[in-house]
Amino acid sequence: MSTFKKSILIILLILFFDQFLKIWIKTHMFIGQEYNIFGNWFIIHFTENNGMAFGFEFAGEFGKIILSLFRIIAVIIIGWYLLKLIKSKQSNILIYSLSAIISGAIGNIIDSLFYGLIFNESFYQVANIFPKEGGYSSFLHGKVVDMFYFPIIQGRFPEWIPIWGSESFIFFRPIFNLADTAITLGVLMIIIFQKYIFQKE
Repeated sequence: MSTFKKSILIILLILFFDQFLKIWIKTHMFIGQEYNIFGNWFIIHFTENNGMAFGFEFAGEFGKIILSLFRIIAVIIIGWYLLKLIKSKQSNILIYSLSAIISGAIGNIIDSLFYGLIFNESFYQVANIFPKEGGYSSFLHGKVVDMFYFPIIQGRFPEWIPIWGSESFIFFRPIFNLADTAITLGVLMIIIFQKYIFQKE
């Protein structure tokens, strides 16, 4: 199988499983519902966010549009660069890492573009796909579905620590999805293997 076909396969597989999981969560769970997978440290917890990866927010409704447009432009640029790398037979690690990154970006873009149009709200109810009354929002204003929660360590900061003394903490607090995971792993692969990827011939 050629590098190009492998790259496309990586993108399609990640997109399929990302969207399959998000749609299943959206049509079988309501906001805040959760299932413990491995004790209390790996939980499927349904939440949605308006902003960036791992639940971070970005400047309200106007920021949501800017972020969605930025993601689309970024995907176009990364896609062009990926094709250029494949044609010039660059490092497979870089190509496959960028494939994971672009698939994750597309996965979250799909949520932002279309989920507001095809689903109703998930508060206190399981959402329906293509409800008669229409979706919960408009184009570009869909919320990104998140579900992976790893509260591995829970406790309190010692009293002597400034600002956060005696406050409770959870590690790892952010809730994320498969698309976020693909982006993060792609970036980590590039960082870890940067000497190999960018070495001079």
